[in-house]
Amino acid sequence: MNIVLSILLFLAVFVAFLLFLALVVKKKYFIQREIVINKPSDEVFDYIRYMRNQEKYNKWVLQDPNVKIEYKGIDGTEGFTSIWEGNKQAGKGEQEIKKIVENGSINFELRFEKPFKNVGQTYMHTTAVGKAKTNVKWTMEGRNSYPMNLFNLFIDNLLGRDLSTSLDNLKRILES
Repeated sequence: MNIVLSILLFLAVFVAFLLFLALVVKKKYFIQREIVINKPSDEVFDYIRYMRNQEKYNKWVLQDPNVKIEYKGIDGTEGFTSIWEGNKQAGKGEQEIKKIVENGSINFELRFEKPFKNVGQTYMHTTAVGKAKTNVKWTMEGRNSYPMNLFNLFIDNLLGRDLSTSLDNLKRILES
């Protein structure tokens, strides 16, 4: 009986610690990764502006071969929306092109329904760094409410790794 009580007390203290920690952890997160692709910036931009191309390089789409994706609108234009539902990791949600700055940037809004509800913003920026070299910068930012903001302690490492993998895939595709 003493062992059970000790375990319960430990768990209660641990949960209380996590809830306290969540009070002091930032609610906003910001993740950014970048890569240089050996292609002209207009060619790179013309590829990433089409959301359907993410099926070929986006790690989250690639991790679930059975993901169901529905599209609304004209791809490569503001308002185009991708609606997905997949396995537990891919979850369910939609992504909409909110703004396009020609040969510069694309702003997307991500609206998650599963595994949890949340809204985030992603940005893909292209910058010429030479005649046939382009820097692609992929940024994600958003907010996690208490106590989900505890994940912000790990989010840069976890999602940042996925962004890097996606950018590596993009580089491989465009340079081949």
